[in-house]
Amino acid sequence: MPTKVSATEAVRTPLAVIAVGTLIDSSVLIAAERRTLDLDAAMVGHADEPVAIAAITASELLHGVHRAVTATQRHRREGFVERLLALLPVIPFDLVTARIHASLWATVAAKGASVGAHDLLIGATAIAAGYRVATRDRRSFGRIPGLEVLVL
Repeated sequence: MPTKVSATEAVRTPLAVIAVGTLIDSSVLIAAERRTLDLDAAMVGHADEPVAIAAITASELLHGVHRAVTATQRHRREGFVERLLALLPVIPFDLVTARIHASLWATVAAKGASVGAHDLLIGATAIAAGYRVATRDRRSFGRIPGLEVLVL
């Protein structure tokens, strides 16, 4: 499990926190499932670091299973998602993460910026864990202060 930083430390001095692992966003995992991204090749420079997903990312992936149109599609997606969930640690949304999330949410709102609710949860989870976010969505995650973003 990743080393947690205090909410105050992460929010007040976000640039002092150096990412020690990578939290993978669902956009990356969906691209890997669709074979439009070779995840192993994309993560070569970070192969020695821990990799995980946020609890909300697990929910997003499972939501995709439930939204499958055909039984064949559902079976394929479910197999892919369950393999991921067996391989990747899932970082829960706890009180430290909630405090960071609340502060980030207020900061982003005060700037008049917009970040999707799930993306803000993922960003807060990454900051709490001392991780960067690997994503295909540069725009949304780039608006989260103190978050290191790895665009794949």
